[in-house]
Amino acid sequence: MNLVIYILRRLAISIPVLLVGTFLSFVMVAATGDPLGELRNNPQLSKDAIDALSHKLGLDQGVVPRYFSWLGDFLQGDWGTSIAQGNALQPVAPKVMAAFGVTFKLVVGAEILALVIGIIVGVLAAVKQYSIIDYLATTLAFLLFSMPIFCVAIVLKNYAIEINGWVRDLGLQDVLGNPWLRTTSPEQLKTDGVGDFITSTIGAYLLPTLSIMAISFAAYSRFQRASMLEVMGSDYVRTARAKGLGNGRVIFRHAFRNALIPVTTLFSVNFGSVLAGAIITETVFNWHGMGTLLVEAVSKNDTQVMMGWLVVIATSVIVANLIADLVYGILDPRIRVG
Repeated sequence: MNLVIYILRRLAISIPVLLVGTFLSFVMVAATGDPLGELRNNPQLSKDAIDALSHKLGLDQGVVPRYFSWLGDFLQGDWGTSIAQGNALQPVAPKVMAAFGVTFKLVVGAEILALVIGIIVGVLAAVKQYSIIDYLATTLAFLLFSMPIFCVAIVLKNYAIEINGWVRDLGLQDVLGNPWLRTTSPEQLKTDGVGDFITSTIGAYLLPTLSIMAISFAAYSRFQRASMLEVMGSDYVRTARAKGLGNGRVIFRHAFRNALIPVTTLFSVNFGSVLAGAIITETVFNWHGMGTLLVEAVSKNDTQVMMGWLVVIATSVIVANLIADLVYGILDPRIRVG
């Protein structure tokens, strides 16, 4: 019962936060300028036609009335239509959700792998403090921290191109001529049958997944190591050791669970930032996801698409934090009571 109340309380907090976030996003997007500015400079469009479009989009109203009008339509599933030249009057929702699906599939796999590997490496580094494992994990983490993600992505792509060249020279590429390591998005691949589709998709996801994993893994492993060391020095762990419990039981039954709480916080914050910041990886590997969509929307001042993008990212961040809050309650029941 306490868990249900805890969940409802977190949901009650999340909804107002999301509403405030959408309002602030709407105000900032409205301040970027006239979304019809490019159309006004088009000599083929009359002033009456542009004024009619402005009235239809509600641009002749104040920011607050426009926000509530937009919010009412949004809650009914109408995200508006694109107003950029070339995309005019195209529905925003399918466009944004298609891009979100591309980025989400890429980021969620990379982040889960980075979290799992980072936790394992962090725990090993803490348990084997000042050992060769600890030194190697620390060196690798700091090395990855010092490399910008675009550098990691470009290095991986260049090495993949070299490897693909060697494979091609040896005549070992697949029957459709696809390279082993894909440097483009899955939508650009030729596939023939289920088996080829699976191998091609894995090859397409491998390099961008490794790029996103690199820095996230470094962060998770360092946080897990620091958290594990702090917990292992606590009074209740020393008491468990004094009672004669084995090292494995002390680590996994007493220390590990509490040491996960800071890493859970980091994961919830990092997931949203990686989801919004995957533009670099998408650009390097030519993926058409949320990053590409945002660049296109900003360059054309397509406010409806920008709002759809911001709402989806804000919702993802809030959902990630809500899940983290629920995990806190599972890891430490005292949080639920508090």
